[in-house]
Amino acid sequence: MTDYSKLPVTVVTGFLGAGKTTLIRQLMQNPGGKRLAVVVNEFGDVGVDGEILKSCAIPDCPAENILELANGCICCTVADDFIPTIEALMALDPRPDHILIETSGLALPKPLLKAFDWPDIRSKITVDGVIALADAEAVAMGRFAPDVAAVDAQRAADDSLDHETPLSEVFEDQIACADIVLLTKPDLAGPEGVARARAVIAAEAPRPLPVIEVAEGAVDPRVILGLEAAAEDDMDARPSHHDTPHDHDHEDFDSIVVDIPELADPAQLVTAIEGLANDHNILRIKGYAAVAGKPMRLLVQAVGARVRHQFDRPWAPGEARQGRLVVIAEHDDIRRDVIETALGRVPRAAE
Repeated sequence: MTDYSKLPVTVVTGFLGAGKTTLIRQLMQNPGGKRLAVVVNEFGDVGVDGEILKSCAIPDCPAENILELANGCICCTVADDFIPTIEALMALDPRPDHILIETSGLALPKPLLKAFDWPDIRSKITVDGVIALADAEAVAMGRFAPDVAAVDAQRAADDSLDHETPLSEVFEDQIACADIVLLTKPDLAGPEGVARARAVIAAEAPRPLPVIEVAEGAVDPRVILGLEAAAEDDMDARPSHHDTPHDHDHEDFDSIVVDIPELADPAQLVTAIEGLANDHNILRIKGYAAVAGKPMRLLVQAVGARVRHQFDRPWAPGEARQGRLVVIAEHDDIRRDVIETALGRVPRAAE
């Protein structure tokens, strides 16, 4: 039975670049009459996602309702960061009707769900649902292991497959913990790709899950808010690779922040990012840039070699026209000298 005295919380998970920030931005702009609050968990030193959301704040979800937890996974820093943040949101006046938590692309949802069992907050909030976003094209291309039994068989035959990649474990845990899966960017995958992605998700899910195709984060809030899942009471149905204590860290991944000067041509930045992804296994680049002659800031989002960019807002008066990019990759692939050299070859505005 639902306890309507508790504040509902929706946890939004998804692999790097799956579209979590885009989804939350859409919910902020179309909240279905709810007062929303948002917690953004960044991976890296610069709160790019939080800044994007604050730039589109509206009266129903003002900037003060958006809190960031940067450079530290909330499922690893529960006592120090997460619980005080939730308590701060619950103390807002007026109090939010619903809290959205955007996890980093590398976060595992189950340790975070366990945090909701803490006595300080269990009596006050409930996990309304866990929403997993999955990039349809990436899943369809087989970047994650859809069949654990087949992987185990390959392990037995080939010592080079002695372990699963960390990325596959993150993906599998996010699907296993979800109440709904949003299949994003279906236009890029096409009908056949969407069908393959659905099959992968069905194979990974420990129970039947609704899978909804979503483009540009556009989804009716009534579909994903108000699920009343009480996920904190349903942990056994959400298996994880990391159910044992102290078994979760992010040492396999690393990030750096690169400052970039005002650019002459965004296309040349795109070419440099594509080269880094193809030649140096860079997983994700996100941030913003200044373009000569343009009054708007250029928002940059890259998943592997797929780069998207758009002008998102005017540069504020007195704001330095300085670009910043967060670069994320597995630990062995983060080489600051290589990354800075590649990005440094992009012609500057004055050149």
